[in-house]
Amino acid sequence: MNTALNASRTAASGWLEAEKIGRRTRWRLTDSARRMLTDGAERIYSFTGPTEDWDGRWLLVVVRIPESDRRARHVVRTRLNWAGFGSLGTGLWISPHPDREAEATQALREAGVARDSHIFVAARPGIADVREMVAAAWDLAAVEELYEQFIAEFRARVPGDVLARQIELVHAWRRFPWIDPGLPAQFLPVPWRGTAAVELFARRHAEWAGQARAEWKQLLA
Repeated sequence: MNTALNASRTAASGWLEAEKIGRRTRWRLTDSARRMLTDGAERIYSFTGPTEDWDGRWLLVVVRIPESDRRARHVVRTRLNWAGFGSLGTGLWISPHPDREAEATQALREAGVARDSHIFVAARPGIADVREMVAAAWDLAAVEELYEQFIAEFRARVPGDVLARQIELVHAWRRFPWIDPGLPAQFLPVPWRGTAAVELFARRHAEWAGQARAEWKQLLA
């Protein structure tokens, strides 16, 4: 019963779709979920932390969702968080990545609220402190604390089981491309622990890759 309930909730979020086969229901990933997982794998390994050579433009999403439409709110929140957007209040999302416009548009379409939404690419005049805006949109202290935990966990260089440790490394790292918005360096604390974590992930992944592959081949033999 719990499995069916969880599947129904996941389907309502746009991740699964049901197919009736006689008395049975077969669940499968939606096309959008497949895209997200494929894009997710690419983002995990290409994520490098702070944005370099930022041109000062922000991507703004303004969306109007009825209070009664909980599914749409959940889809928008999940998809835009996934894309690294921060929230400045009900219906207003920002990102320093204008190239994610298509991703935001797709999220709004999947939520069924594209017709009541607006997307802008704009520069921000210095009316107020940009750092205050950034602090309101993203909880950077919480992100940095998770980076500290990652660094502490994977500081050791020689694990007992390299394959298991490599899997744990990637599993622990995969959340950061979504909780870290990749802000320009001028908006981050100094020093920013995300930089050390990026370097540690790349170093450990490279150090353990060869032995991990060898162990995997032995398991398949």
